[in-house]
Amino acid sequence: MQVKVQTLKTRKELGLYAGNAGIEAIKKAIDNNGEANIILATGQSQFETLAVLVGATDVDWSKVRMFHLDEYIGIPVTHKASFRKYLTERFVDLVGPLKEVVLIDGEANPEAECARLDKKIKAHPIDVAFVGIGENGHLAFNDPPADFDVSDAYLVVNLDTQCRQQQLGEGWFTSLEEVPAQAISMSIRQIMRSQKIICAVPDRRKAEAVHNCLAEPVSNLHPASILQQHEDCTCYLDEESASLL
Repeated sequence: MQVKVQTLKTRKELGLYAGNAGIEAIKKAIDNNGEANIILATGQSQFETLAVLVGATDVDWSKVRMFHLDEYIGIPVTHKASFRKYLTERFVDLVGPLKEVVLIDGEANPEAECARLDKKIKAHPIDVAFVGIGENGHLAFNDPPADFDVSDAYLVVNLDTQCRQQQLGEGWFTSLEEVPAQAISMSIRQIMRSQKIICAVPDRRKAEAVHNCLAEPVSNLHPASILQQHEDCTCYLDEESASLL
């Protein structure tokens, strides 16, 4: 297993370490290439990491191009569960002008949107990807059994019940029926093309998924287990998410 695991005491410490590691990777990419291409994850697990990133005063954000992992199909940007809204409010509007912001339009034609995003991200290799692990072990919205082989950068995926229940439990929706059944997601292979991956996973509710993905053999039934095969991936855990390791 190549993935490195760092366990911190609290969520706040986890965010501090994950965020600082990301800041250093972004600055290194800018120094080497004149710009940095990053992927940002969303959800409750990323709050602390994003807070550290937006507090970085020594990053030239005008040289950073941002992609994100996934978006619900049919959700308007005004909906509180929209990941475009999440990233705009918690990152884009706080760090000043970026070089480019590449967001997934969940209201566009899904196939055309996937093609647009595929062309864009393949022209800008990713320096650092910030990701999490879902309660069902998903990576982005690649629910089990995940497709480890599709070469497209983005694809339309069906969301399983456990994934949709997690979104409800985190407070983004008022009922399970309200949670969309489909999303546009970055593919597993595209995530794995990132030069560096920073995976932030707090909370006891993620402990079983963390165990399955980091302590068991790689399997598409535990999609984030594929991170074990990445050459430069660090998973930042707190004591609760690491409790079953």
